[in-house]
Amino acid sequence: MHLTLLKCKLHRACVTHSEVDYEGSCAIDEELLELAGIREYEQIQIYNVTNGERFTTYAIRAEAGSRVISVNGAAAHKAAPGDRVIICAYATLSEAEADVFQPSLVYLNEHNRVMRTGNAIPAQAA
Repeated sequence: MHLTLLKCKLHRACVTHSEVDYEGSCAIDEELLELAGIREYEQIQIYNVTNGERFTTYAIRAEAGSRVISVNGAAAHKAAPGDRVIICAYATLSEAEADVFQPSLVYLNEHNRVMRTGNAIPAQAA
């Protein structure tokens, strides 16, 4: 059996650009891609905390250090500059791999600067 698990996420990134007339994708600062472990052209899920939209696209590289999060093409209708989003990538793992796997979690502030990183989400309290 194989399981699909969260591989990595950029938590509460702030959308800096929304470009309808750009080839569909999400441009992400190269430093953030590397820190999270998201590959260029990898499928990503974007969850818009601001408006509740959820959509699939792929990651492309934005200039390193730019702090750019640009939602492009048709997806630009689902996110606007200033929106806070969670950007996730998933991996399919065997049960044995899943037993030892830990995701890469990157928490960002409103300027897309790293506040902290981790590899586990605390249990939600009742």
